[in-house]
Amino acid sequence: MEVSKLRKRMPASTLLDPKIVIPAIGQSFVKLDPRTLVKNPVMFVLEIVTLLTTVLLVRDLVAGGQSIGFEFQIVLWLWFTVLFANFAEAVAEGRGKAQADTLRQTRTQTRAKRLQAAGNADRYDTVAADELQAGDLVVCEAGDVIPGDGEIIEGVASVNEAAITGESAPVIRESGGDRSAVTGGTTVISDRIVIRITSSPGSSFLDRMIKLVEGAERQKTPNEIALTILLVGLTIIFVFATATIPSYAAYAGGAISVVVLVALFVTLIPTTIGALLSAIGIAGMDRLVRFNVLAMSGRAVEAAGDVDTLLLDKTGTITFGNRLATEIIPVPGVTEREAAEAALLASDADETAEGRSIITLVQDKYYVRRQVVPAEAKFIAFSAMTRLSGVDVGARRLRKGAVDAVLKFAREQAGQDVAEPPAFRAAVDKIARAGGTPLGLAENGRILGVIHLKDVVKPDVKDRFAALRRMGIKTVMITGDNPVTAASIASEAGVDDFIAEATPEDKLRYIRNEQTHGRLIAMCGDGTNDAPALAQADVGVAMQSGTQAAREAGNMVDLDSDPTKLIEVVEIGKQLLMTRGALTTFSIANDVAKYFAIIPAMFAAFYPQLGVLNIMGLSTPQSAILSAIIFNALIIIALIPLALKGVKYRPIGAAALLQRNLVIYGAGGIILPFIGIKAIDIVVTALHLA
Repeated sequence: MEVSKLRKRMPASTLLDPKIVIPAIGQSFVKLDPRTLVKNPVMFVLEIVTLLTTVLLVRDLVAGGQSIGFEFQIVLWLWFTVLFANFAEAVAEGRGKAQADTLRQTRTQTRAKRLQAAGNADRYDTVAADELQAGDLVVCEAGDVIPGDGEIIEGVASVNEAAITGESAPVIRESGGDRSAVTGGTTVISDRIVIRITSSPGSSFLDRMIKLVEGAERQKTPNEIALTILLVGLTIIFVFATATIPSYAAYAGGAISVVVLVALFVTLIPTTIGALLSAIGIAGMDRLVRFNVLAMSGRAVEAAGDVDTLLLDKTGTITFGNRLATEIIPVPGVTEREAAEAALLASDADETAEGRSIITLVQDKYYVRRQVVPAEAKFIAFSAMTRLSGVDVGARRLRKGAVDAVLKFAREQAGQDVAEPPAFRAAVDKIARAGGTPLGLAENGRILGVIHLKDVVKPDVKDRFAALRRMGIKTVMITGDNPVTAASIASEAGVDDFIAEATPEDKLRYIRNEQTHGRLIAMCGDGTNDAPALAQADVGVAMQSGTQAAREAGNMVDLDSDPTKLIEVVEIGKQLLMTRGALTTFSIANDVAKYFAIIPAMFAAFYPQLGVLNIMGLSTPQSAILSAIIFNALIIIALIPLALKGVKYRPIGAAALLQRNLVIYGAGGIILPFIGIKAIDIVVTALHLA
């Protein structure tokens, strides 16, 4: 998908990066600890039988047994098989740890200005950030690093969150509403804020990010557990199958050593997928990190691959968090430039999001530049009582605000009943019908026009929602706005459906109803009122710019606060499922092929009739076993790049996907062992290794 390629990603480490490969080699030996391997039953069994053959080799070395060289090679390749499996998992974890190291660099010995008493931001003690406890109040000024996760309780400031999101553009954080959450490790660029710390030492959002990126808290998904049970079942079957072989050999008047039996057992059990299973899951979470999305568990990543419906909160998710100015409509007799200049002057000291958006609109659309305001100018801040803001400059008294409040101001200034211009009322009604917010604009006793404030849909969301629709995912916008406003935004954003005037209970009820019909639901939100729905959804994607409650409730956090990022999340979830399915198909086909490739060569000495089935013409039973063991070890490391990169996602149906897997990975899994084992057999025979 071309759109996906345009998404910003965190830097990805290459497979051959020495910073990853060298530590992974060491971790391959550390992971030999049985307490670690027991989590992977197939590889745990492999380590047990490898230890057994090692003991037997030592015994034969002491007792002076025969075929020491052959046994030594078998034991050596068995250990290589275990180590290669550990190496695959270590590389996958190493890619995550490389990201975690980058995150750790954002943590310094930060000093915090802890207030001595609430309400007095001028008296504080300077303490280490790790001494802060939940509930402490700290003050941060321009240039200060925010010492911990918290909520702004006083002030507004521009904050650089590049340490967390990778984005260089600063964001505005202010007390009250859904933009009050701040994250430890980010930097205050301007102004002064008071923060109530909400995290304890070691439990901050950054600490959790590091743990998640390292994969320390990765949980097995239901499908992964089911696959593990299948692999264990196959392993048990081959245990019994291998255990019966000595009796057949004895019946034919021969004997097979335990080392050979172990080698045969290892080549037949599903070691390939068993070795790569953990790496596939960890790599799925790692790919999300590179798209600036943190998943709390592999379960969330996998569930994303089967999502049917996506619910999106409107404000802050589909639209920007605040209504922004989009146009200025002057009344007859007032030019656009005159109205724009008045709006700019009235908003010059307005620090609200709406006020700043008016300044941006005037400068970008009407090409009016800010001028130096005289020192004697008196700025009027917005208040809930007057519902007006503006400025007094000499004899000029400029005001903007609620329509009825502006009309009242103009009449008071004129000292008489000022007639409302018909064009003014028409513009107000038009904006209201479109779901926007009209702001009146007046100078002294004269009405100048209307400023149109509206929810601005984030760029490209319509195309992205269309892409989700092609993937079979229904998009539903949920908002507390009235139906008129909701319909307008839904049409502009291109969602499939919307729910207006929704309460947190409505969101929760909708999700539960969909889930009872067997659908998997994803929810994107950023506010405290979204927390219950985020917790109930199968995939809850919280926006990093949202509240602490939302981030705690979701099982994913989008560091870019982009709701359409779910396209990448779904693709990666499907890719994880496809990769696991493809490699499972290959592994089982691979084992079947090895069975028919090795057994005839091994038992031809006992049952000459089997020689006709030795279609590869393997030289000797010893050569057949050694070649199979070597192939078994090498195929694991050869498949590590595919396990980490994943099978390329294509939006095709389940039947087509199954057919593709059978043709590529099923047929490939059958053909490749015949070619690989024969090639290795030629080398082994030429070097007289068996």
